[in-house]
Amino acid sequence: MLKKIILTLTVIILFTLVACVENHEEPPIVEDDYPDASLSIDEKIEWWLERLTVEEKAGQMVQGERSNNNGQTGVTPAMVRDLNLGSVLNGGGNVPPQNNVSSWYQMYQSMLNASLQSSSKIPIIYGVDAVHGHANLQGATVFPHNIGLAAANNAELMKDIGEVIAYEVSQTGLTYNFAPSIGVIKDKRWGRTYETLGENPQVAANLVGPYIEGIQSYNVAGSAKHFVGDSYTIFGTGLDGKLDRGNSIITQEELEEIHYPLYQAAIDAGVKTIMVSYSSLNGVRMHENKELVTDVLKDEFGFKGFVMGDYNGIDDINATTFNQKVIKSINAGVDMLMQPHNFESVINVIIGAVNSNLISMERMDDAVSRILRVKYEIGLFEEKERIASDLRNEHALSIARQAVRESMVLLKNENQVLPLNKSQSVLLLGPGSDNIGIQSGGWTITWQGSDQLTIPGHTIKDALEEVMDGTVYTSIDDLDKADVVIVVLAEKPHAEMMGDSLALSLISDTAYTSNLTYLNQIKDIEKPVLAMLIASKPLLVNDYISDFDAFVMLFLPGTEGLGITDVLLGEHDFKGKLPYTWPKTLEQAHHTYMDNGYNPNDYQFPYGFGLTYNN
Repeated sequence: MLKKIILTLTVIILFTLVACVENHEEPPIVEDDYPDASLSIDEKIEWWLERLTVEEKAGQMVQGERSNNNGQTGVTPAMVRDLNLGSVLNGGGNVPPQNNVSSWYQMYQSMLNASLQSSSKIPIIYGVDAVHGHANLQGATVFPHNIGLAAANNAELMKDIGEVIAYEVSQTGLTYNFAPSIGVIKDKRWGRTYETLGENPQVAANLVGPYIEGIQSYNVAGSAKHFVGDSYTIFGTGLDGKLDRGNSIITQEELEEIHYPLYQAAIDAGVKTIMVSYSSLNGVRMHENKELVTDVLKDEFGFKGFVMGDYNGIDDINATTFNQKVIKSINAGVDMLMQPHNFESVINVIIGAVNSNLISMERMDDAVSRILRVKYEIGLFEEKERIASDLRNEHALSIARQAVRESMVLLKNENQVLPLNKSQSVLLLGPGSDNIGIQSGGWTITWQGSDQLTIPGHTIKDALEEVMDGTVYTSIDDLDKADVVIVVLAEKPHAEMMGDSLALSLISDTAYTSNLTYLNQIKDIEKPVLAMLIASKPLLVNDYISDFDAFVMLFLPGTEGLGITDVLLGEHDFKGKLPYTWPKTLEQAHHTYMDNGYNPNDYQFPYGFGLTYNN
């Protein structure tokens, strides 16, 4: 009789779990599987460490990428369950079949449910790159990238933006945002210049804390990145002989004055995770740099969260075998490795290394403790109600529009071309004049971004047509009908690896070659010309700027083009100031205002430059 009862209960439980997976509901939590709720987080962590096996602990230390049917091995719910995987991510462009809130939420729930059915029953933490909005998701609010926010230099606005991002991320169920990037830029040829907070470490540090506070609202963990010095690499040491993932030569004094304050600000703000950089510092890859990751970040700075590796970040570690790379990185202090496709192999290496004392149990427990702490702090062990879908609501669009307005920098305004008058007729030209993908840049729907995107928002053309009483022309044949010519020059969307520039050229390299066509069209015309630039970095304009009566830097403003027309029409004044030194020649690309002998007059525009209508 007892056997019958046990068999019946087993069948009921199995059917319940299957039903939960199919309906994307969380399976019932059995209290005996978890420490007593009255215990402190430290006590709960000790409870786990006493019970988890080496295999279960190793699983917690690895993050894999969701399978997206691209031919590479990816994480499935069954793998999460069987491997006790600690985390899953969706990389740039990795989206569910229907790229909407409901589909994202169902995807998350399937992975979460699988983790609750694992032998450890520890919930996963699910990550995404929501670096300027939850921009992998169709219909999300897309904000200006970091470099524009540095130009705005508004700490309160940073917190507001972070909160909107967290709110939209949480609507899809996800709990981990690989943001913010908090580098300080040196060489503006770097393709990720737009992900930095400019060249002033004090301004950047003041923005970091509020941004993280916002990003980590709604029980979402943030990740300050990339520790440390990724934005100070030397040209020629990176991929393809350029900058990205190269070597930074930084003195101890520079670390303490320029780079460390940003991470100390992040820690003071309670950042949950910190991601290490692909780059090297003084010849040592950050994924194996124990001195900085453990001795400085954890011990000296007192960071209590977990240290995250970057996407396949162990690949470039100086070691002969794959096993050695895994072991070196863990022993350096990286707590969770982001290994999108070989995650199972990494778990097996960690298990073998611990069993053979190549990784100590103390080190393993430190990593797992940190991961569990973050999971507890963001409420993963608690049941939570789903947040209703509410993308691009009135508040979100208001914040995004404000961010666009405040990030714009007026660099030239002769003959009072600006502000525009609503009654004027406009000839609008240029590759960036009517393209939402160009406005949004990298990390939008796809990893590298695209100029073929169709997402909600206003292009510059859309915005002008909505607010102007005069006609908006788009063909040079209509030049005679226009009162003013606006040419929107642009750089191609890009993300890491693809965006490094050899020449900072306005007409080649990372910029659209069609820029030259439009520059030739406006040369010597007897109409006032307003040039605007959508770009991740300061492109060289010295050969062309004499043809502009007015010149505005837009950086990468995102989807809310009405913020641009708010300022062009004088309804709001310009507030943005250049967050970096704008070089006049390529040789000046790595100059910053902190250089000895810095002379503002030597450059196209010095750091901090920016006009207003009253100036």
